[in-house]
Amino acid sequence: MSQQQLKWIYLVVLSLVWGSSFILIKKGLLGLTAMQLGALRILLAALFLFLIGFKSLKNIEKKHWKWISVSAFLGTFFPAFLFAYAQTEIDSAIAAILNSTTPLLTFVLGLSFFGVLFAKRQFLGVMIGLAGTVLLIFSGASVNPGQNYWFALLPLLASLMYAFNANIIKYHLHEISAMGIAVSTFVVLFPPTFAILIFSGFFDSKVLGDEQTWHSFMYVAILAVAGTGLAKVMFNKLIHMSTAVFASSVTYLIPVVAFMWGFLDGETFGILQLLAAMVILVGVYLANRK
Repeated sequence: MSQQQLKWIYLVVLSLVWGSSFILIKKGLLGLTAMQLGALRILLAALFLFLIGFKSLKNIEKKHWKWISVSAFLGTFFPAFLFAYAQTEIDSAIAAILNSTTPLLTFVLGLSFFGVLFAKRQFLGVMIGLAGTVLLIFSGASVNPGQNYWFALLPLLASLMYAFNANIIKYHLHEISAMGIAVSTFVVLFPPTFAILIFSGFFDSKVLGDEQTWHSFMYVAILAVAGTGLAKVMFNKLIHMSTAVFASSVTYLIPVVAFMWGFLDGETFGILQLLAAMVILVGVYLANRK
C-alpha cells in the first residue's frame, strides 16, 4: 500500500474515532464533572500508552523536551478540559463543528510563524471548508437557540491550540517517532493531571459510591484509550507522512460522524446542516488532492 493511500486511511479512521469522542464526552458528563472528565481522560490514556510504548522514550534527546512540553499542554492538556466544559452547555455535534476551524488556523499559523508555503488550491480548499463550518455553526444556532454560545468560545480556543500543536510536531518534533511523541506527552502531563483529579473530589466516597460515576467512567475509558491514546499516535504519524494542514483536515470530517451520533442521541439538526457538511468535504478534497 502506498503512503498516499495510507494517509487517507489514517484520515478516515481518525475521523471515526474523534467524531465519536464528543458523544462519549456527553455521556461521561452525566456522572462526572468537566474537571474530573478531563483529568481522567488524560490519566487513563497515559496509563495505556505507558503500557504499550514506554520503551520509545529512550530515543528522545534532552533538546526535544522543551517542545514536547509545549505540545503536551497545547495539543492535549488544555483541549481536554476546554471541550469538557464546553459540552456542559452546548451539544456534542456543535462542539465538533467548532473543532472544524482547526485546519484554517493551522494554515494561518503555518504561514505566519513557520514559513510554510501553500498552493492557491490549498487556500481555496481551506476557505471552502471554513465556509461550510460557518454555515454549520449558524444553522446549528437557529435549530438550538436555547444553548449558551459563549461556551462555544472554548472549542474555538482549543482548536487554536490544536493548530499550534500540529505545526510544532511537524517542524520541531519530526525526528521523534509518533509513539515517542505520544508517550512523552503523557509523561509531562501525568503529575499535574493527577493533582487536578485529587483536587476535583473524584476520590470522595460519595462520588466513588455512585453507580452513575462508574457508568460515566466506562465512557471516559473508551474515550481515553481510543480517542486520546491510540488516536494521538495515529495523528502524530499522519503529520509525519503528510503535512500539518492535511493532518488537521481530519476535523472537517469529524462533524459528520458527530452528527450521526448526535442524531441517534436525540440532538436536533436540519437539512441545511447536512448541506454544510457536504461543503466541508469538498473543501477537504480541494485542499489535499494532488
